[in-house]
Amino acid sequence: MSIVFSGIQPSGTITLGNYIGAIKQFISLQNQHTCYFCIVNQHAITVPQDPDQLRRNSRKLAALYLAAGLDPEKVTLFIQSEVPAHAQLGWIMQTISYVGELERMTQFKDKSKSQGKSIPAGLLTYPPLMAADVLLYNTEIVPVGDDQAQHMEITRDLAHRFNQRFGTLFTIPKTQLPPTGSRVMSLQNPEKKMSKSDPNQNAYISLLDSPKQIEKKIKKSTTDSGNEIRYDPQNKKGISNLMALYASFTGETFDQIEQKYLEKGYGQFKLDVADVLIEGLKPLQDRYYQLIESSHLDQILSDGAEKANEVATKTLTKVEKAIGLSR
Repeated sequence: MSIVFSGIQPSGTITLGNYIGAIKQFISLQNQHTCYFCIVNQHAITVPQDPDQLRRNSRKLAALYLAAGLDPEKVTLFIQSEVPAHAQLGWIMQTISYVGELERMTQFKDKSKSQGKSIPAGLLTYPPLMAADVLLYNTEIVPVGDDQAQHMEITRDLAHRFNQRFGTLFTIPKTQLPPTGSRVMSLQNPEKKMSKSDPNQNAYISLLDSPKQIEKKIKKSTTDSGNEIRYDPQNKKGISNLMALYASFTGETFDQIEQKYLEKGYGQFKLDVADVLIEGLKPLQDRYYQLIESSHLDQILSDGAEKANEVATKTLTKVEKAIGLSR
């Protein structure tokens, strides 16, 4: 049994890509390991946020985690800002970070382009805070998407650097990338990853989309020349992406899907993909709407914050003693 930590920003709609690539992993991990899952709202404010919307999104994300199958009896689910040690250790990790290595981060380069000359310092110092998130819990495994792999490398570097300067205190975490086939692509441009920040709402499916919305988006999804249902991610990216969605909800292999639709075309397959997604998401959506307005959700988050605070404060105390911040 290992210690697992991961977090998702409450910065908008949770898509099928988030669900298949991350949340489904979390559900399987909770049965094998000690898991800490965090709503990283302090990372979200590295770019401007509407305060009321941020509060709603944080609560919404917690409800979706639970509706998807996370068990509060098995995992510690909490909101980052309710555990002060995250920001406190984040500052300490900044002091041992180098500006050059932070400026080399791909996400900093990409996100800062849209900020003009007014680049928030938080975009630059995002990685030390992420390192603090992970290191506070003696984390051994961090399941992340490949877009966070570079941040995990700097997390490991900072942990090594701290241990060399002040004595071995941090566990060096390992990155766990999603399994092959779990990368869900845009419905409108299967060359790029499905993203909740895509300005084209037809490019992604939200976990809370209505049946009509799901059917409409699947019908409008990009396919390929020909009409053959065949898994070929190099030459038939559009239909292969739809097949991956179908397989993730039915458990069928690509060979089984190909045989099943041997004499059928794209039109019928799209209808069936939509039906599978609608049916598969219905239990999650029902649980979500039960949770979102309930005091039970608040109790789960309060309990999670209490458990996380207990562990995180112990680690922070050891760090402060090691670097001379204690009396």
